[in-house]
Amino acid sequence: MTGPVVTACLIGGALLLTIVVPRLLARWTALRAVPGQALFLWQAVSLAGVSCALLATPVAALTFGTDRPRLLAAALIVSLLVLGRLLWSGHRVGSDLRRMRATHAQLVDLVGERLEDGDDVGAQPPPTGPVAGMGAHRHIRLPGDHKRRVMMISEGEATAYCLPGRRERVVLSRAALDSLDDHELDAVLAHEDAHLAQRHDLLLELFTVLHEAVPAAVRAPSALREVHLLAELLADRGALSHVDPPTLGRALVAMAGGHPGPSPVGSEHGQLRMTTARADTVFSAGHHVHARLRALAAPDAPTWLRTGLPVAAVGALALPWALVLLLVVV
Repeated sequence: MTGPVVTACLIGGALLLTIVVPRLLARWTALRAVPGQALFLWQAVSLAGVSCALLATPVAALTFGTDRPRLLAAALIVSLLVLGRLLWSGHRVGSDLRRMRATHAQLVDLVGERLEDGDDVGAQPPPTGPVAGMGAHRHIRLPGDHKRRVMMISEGEATAYCLPGRRERVVLSRAALDSLDDHELDAVLAHEDAHLAQRHDLLLELFTVLHEAVPAAVRAPSALREVHLLAELLADRGALSHVDPPTLGRALVAMAGGHPGPSPVGSEHGQLRMTTARADTVFSAGHHVHARLRALAAPDAPTWLRTGLPVAAVGALALPWALVLLLVVV
């Protein structure tokens, strides 16, 4: 009797962890107060769902014994199909992202200008933002601990993002430089450095692979958007080790053109893919600015949330293997 129960639990767990739980987590906005622990929980839930899906069919076949070879073969085929879909999604998403990143980096190197500490950059008329009265030139002051290549592109709205890879880059538009004072520029660069140092590109790639491996009819775009927001909030936490919250808040509003209105990341696959190609590190207007400002002004998360989420994450990771162990022991 244990075998059928364990099999049913694995199947139910796979459905819950891949379809239901991500939608519930996306609505639990309290997790934004602890983005690091929240992302750990998201990863645990995703990996536990995949483990349940991969383990369910072999357990079902072994439960009924090898005297039913057709059932065993069918179960193995289903597991291989699940695994194959994951591997194909990983190959397709990874290849597309790396190709787009390489192309984007080449374009930035072609049309961009590398900024060094102490450079003077000519003003772009008409100047705007808090540094508008500085005159014809902007004297660039990069933080002393900033070691990554900074590229400036002349066209476009105020934006800043990073390009991961062997030659990491932080890309700023000229409009961004015109909108930020020196301290706000430090905040933006610290935010992008946090993305690169913590390898948020790999984290978001994992979630994109899992998202696209699920059949389109049951995908949860809101879950992927929430993960992107949590990555932004985690990078904001990294920036706060270099600047104070008011400075980071001013930088957010300045990059939003003074109007931090909501403009969620699009749910179309192409837009999500391109966003992830830049590690979803766009600092500029509209990308969850309201939520990030609220997080800056919010009080510290309660202790139960900070300590409870890692425990829940470990429990989720252990769930499928505990069920299999139960089958072996009993």
